[in-house]
Amino acid sequence: MPSPDYSPGFYREYAWQYARVAREFRQSVYLSSSHPGLKHDWDLWDRLVELAPGRRGLDAGCGAGARDVFHAWRQGYDVTGVDAIAENIQAAQELHPEIAGRLSVANLENPLPFADAAFDFVACNAVIQHIAPGLVRRVVLPELARVLRAGGVLQLMFKNGSGVITVFDRDYGMERSFQLYDERELLRQLKGLGLELIEAAAPDQLGGLLYFTDPKPVEHCVFFARKTR
Repeated sequence: MPSPDYSPGFYREYAWQYARVAREFRQSVYLSSSHPGLKHDWDLWDRLVELAPGRRGLDAGCGAGARDVFHAWRQGYDVTGVDAIAENIQAAQELHPEIAGRLSVANLENPLPFADAAFDFVACNAVIQHIAPGLVRRVVLPELARVLRAGGVLQLMFKNGSGVITVFDRDYGMERSFQLYDERELLRQLKGLGLELIEAAAPDQLGGLLYFTDPKPVEHCVFFARKTR
């Protein structure tokens, strides 16, 4: 059995397999959820674009295959995808040549190659779990806030807790390790950057702090935050 891999090496080796797992929605339907309206990834997507003030978005860490960028493009959204792993972008461009020009390599640990206030919405899903907390605080969150326009919406999904967790991932037949994050601390950091948690306006709407368990299984938190300044 391969050894645990908390590095980009996992994605370089498994890019095509990861793209297939994403396309088949194997890890995108939730085993449990804190809200009856939150059953899978597309529920989050639908709510994000409902909240956003426009149709231009960024998938920050789009992953191998850029499934969500392709989905957004087919729905008529002007969405760009970036990922730190060249093999992930290559797989996406080969699978979906229609959106090849919308995809590029960019590491969230560095400043993003976009102008201030460039996007109406940003999705960053299951990405910061691969990045050290210091870098998330100093670079990742400030950059995600910078590229959002005033009134824009950030969707942030992450593995929830403290420390690092190692779990067996049956889709790859190996143990994988992930950095866990505390939702309240992330919200405090985002508030300092001018973003506020979006609460649900009605019981049937997604808002506030949402929780789910994925098929690995690992606890996740996800929320939407609006840039107020």
